[in-house]
Amino acid sequence: MIKLLEQALEAVQRLPADSQDEIARAMLILAQSDVEPEPIDPAHLSAVLEGLAQAKRREFASDAEVEAAFRRFDP
Repeated sequence: MIKLLEQALEAVQRLPADSQDEIARAMLILAQSDVEPEPIDPAHLSAVLEGLAQAKRREFASDAEVEAAFRRFDP
């Protein structure tokens, strides 16, 4: 396994079980070779590009920020 994937999995393991399940589902979907990427809404393109730039600079959300983001989707 490559180092980056190992780091990602370690980070995910620190999250609550529900968050881990959601990330695992997303990973499985992305790993399927016959799945086309979802189109980016032009209204969101600048935010996506900024997110990619942040990732390139290794500026990632804290565990607390990630958990808060997932909580927004809880019923």
